[in-house]
Amino acid sequence: MHKNSNTISEKPIDLHHFASNGKSGNEKYLHRQRKFESNARSYPRRIPIAIKEAQDIYVTDVEGNQYIDCLSGAGSLALGHNHPCIHEAIQKCIDTKLPLLTLDITTPIKDKFVETLFGILPKGFRENAKVQFCSPCGADAIEAAIKLTKIATGRSSVFAFSGSYHGMTNGALSLTANTKVKDQALNLMKDVFFMPFPYSYRCPFGVGGVEAEKISLHYIENLLSDSHSGVLKPAAFILEAVQGEGGTIVASPYWLQGIRRITKKYDIPLIVDEVQAGIGRTGDMFAFEEAGITPDVIVISKAIGGSLPLSLIVYRDHLDKWTPGSHAGTFRGNQMAMATGTAVLNYITKHQLVQNSKKKGIHMLKIFNEFKALYPFIGDVRGRGLMLAIEIVDTDKKTSHLGSYPTSPKLASEIQKRCFDKGLIIETGGRESSVLRLLPPLTLTDEQAKDILFILDEVFKSINKN
Repeated sequence: MHKNSNTISEKPIDLHHFASNGKSGNEKYLHRQRKFESNARSYPRRIPIAIKEAQDIYVTDVEGNQYIDCLSGAGSLALGHNHPCIHEAIQKCIDTKLPLLTLDITTPIKDKFVETLFGILPKGFRENAKVQFCSPCGADAIEAAIKLTKIATGRSSVFAFSGSYHGMTNGALSLTANTKVKDQALNLMKDVFFMPFPYSYRCPFGVGGVEAEKISLHYIENLLSDSHSGVLKPAAFILEAVQGEGGTIVASPYWLQGIRRITKKYDIPLIVDEVQAGIGRTGDMFAFEEAGITPDVIVISKAIGGSLPLSLIVYRDHLDKWTPGSHAGTFRGNQMAMATGTAVLNYITKHQLVQNSKKKGIHMLKIFNEFKALYPFIGDVRGRGLMLAIEIVDTDKKTSHLGSYPTSPKLASEIQKRCFDKGLIIETGGRESSVLRLLPPLTLTDEQAKDILFILDEVFKSINKN
């Protein structure tokens, strides 16, 4: 008797065949992870733990070691880990007996989320706005924003910016500036033009400051006005008001206002990627608000889902020219994420966490500047709110004519490792991964901030002695 080829094998694969070879604790799980997961995995290479539990700003590994988490799910965990209001929202969602997935069919939970979302949008924008729910990751929302503006304008090209990060899908990666992750991917989206982004410490024009911003704006406008520039008018500009993975590079209000003026003058939709910087992270609900501008499209993900996957775009209704089904996705109807998203937005507003983010950020940046004065390997400190960065440099090499030292990725990696050994999880990013990045939850307390600064100082002291 022959077995049906569709039946499940009577003897399942024994995963313990790949077991830990006598290893225990974190190394047991890391060993198994190396066996099963792809070479594309990234965070475990720098944060080698298996997390057993997490609460607030703290995570605990399987060996009982506790860490202060300043990664926060790459900025997704606005309230830290396992906040009670998140648990309550999940339980209520389950108790309603609504389906947990509804495609784009509406429900009371979805309706409440949309109402809450529109309540945090800038005045003058929300009155004439539409929302499109996307597949769960921010990259799909970027894809939707580009598709929307191309359909609405009938144009094909896009202006992006040096230092940008917009995601890893084909279109989003095309708009991302990091050549290291792009050179492995062939046939990316064509007609993407990268404009200079103001970065005073490593100024692309070699001048720094406001003068560089003026040159940047002049150059961009000249491309659009010069009939022989060789560049056609694009379907959109896309930018981050605070570049995240690019090294927490903050665009000034002056420069953002200039970009908004240019895009309005030439009738070009402005897309602002708020995936990491949005929902209170920078001390404003959205990072672009400090400049007093309103974009045409806002891309939102990460913190908006209250630790569950959710992404969307909100855009001015005059762009709403696509047809039914032009952008779809099975998991855009994640009801539980909408419930937790509503809970997070309400908690942030009720407990004034945007203001807390701004206040804590000002204090920590002040201490960072004191570190910079003490430790020569700190080339620059920057950030807004609780989106903070310290750039690590190589003082054994010559400076540029602006006084900027070359990057030191090796030292930045060593600092990250020593912080980890002392119980502090931070990320690296920016040019050559030489920038230390901190994204603590918006609930950060004075005591927690003190602990973070203490560990950083201890590590910097140990490096300085070497």
